[in-house]
Formats: sequence, structure tokens, C-alpha cells
Amino acid sequence: MKDVFTIKEAIHKIENFCAYQERCHDEVVSKLWTMKMDSDEIDQIMVHLIAENFISEERFACSFARGKHRIKHWGKIRIVNELKFRNISQTLINIALKEITPEEYLETFHTLAERHWDSIRETNGLKKRKKFCDYLLRRGFESNLVYDKVKELENSAQ
Repeated sequence: MKDVFTIKEAIHKIENFCAYQERCHDEVVSKLWTMKMDSDEIDQIMVHLIAENFISEERFACSFARGKHRIKHWGKIRIVNELKFRNISQTLINIALKEITPEEYLETFHTLAERHWDSIRETNGLKKRKKFCDYLLRRGFESNLVYDKVKELENSAQ
């Protein structure tokens, strides 16, 4: 990688970076820092990227929420925490969560829960329950959903 970029070169490189996949402002700014741009240049480039619609926090948040739910099967809590970590505003987080319909969310949750319950090879009931709950809570699903589901699965197993 080159040491010094002109603004024009940096803009071209960062446009390709943004065109490849949705990026949040933080990712783009940190990429520009690694390209050794100073803060005035970064501001100038960011203004250009926003004006030319290369980056949009709302578009990023929505695609992030959809993708992490549909592909990685994350729950809302994990998605919210990851978006907050990327400095996305609460307003945009709320818009992003609307991308996931309640029906789709619950269907994913139940499918994932039943598949995981069946895959746990633990004979001790309490240990199995703990492994199951820990897994779904780590995935970011709400505790009331997880505990209701574990009761349902334990009752159906008896």
C-alpha cells in the first residue's frame, strides 16, 4: 500500500471500498486514518461520499440488521448492541429493526431453538437447559422468549 494518497486517489479508493459493501461512517473514517489522511481531508472526503450517496448510516443499519438476522440468525439484542458499537443512533437502530418482521423473527427463533435443543447431547437436564439458554442468549434473543421456549421443549420431551 502506498504511504501518501492525494485526495483524488483517496476518494477513488474509498468509493470502491464503499461500493463493495455497505459501510458505516466509523469504518470509513478508520480506513481513511489507515491511509494516513488528516482530519480536514477526512471531513472533505466524508462530505463527498455522503453527497454522492456512497455511504448512508440508515442504509447501513437496515442492511446490517437484515443480514445478521437472516444469515447469522442473530436476535434483536445482539443486533442493537453491534449497531451501538458502530455508533449508529438509536433512531436509526429502531428503523433498522423494523426490517425484520415479527413473524420472520419468531420463525427464525423457533427453528434455531429446536435445532439446537435436538443437537445438545447432554443427559443432565439442568446442564442441557443451561447450554441451551446460554446459546440463545449469546445469539441475542430476549430472555423471556428463551425461557418460555426451554419450558415448552422440556415439557414436550417428557
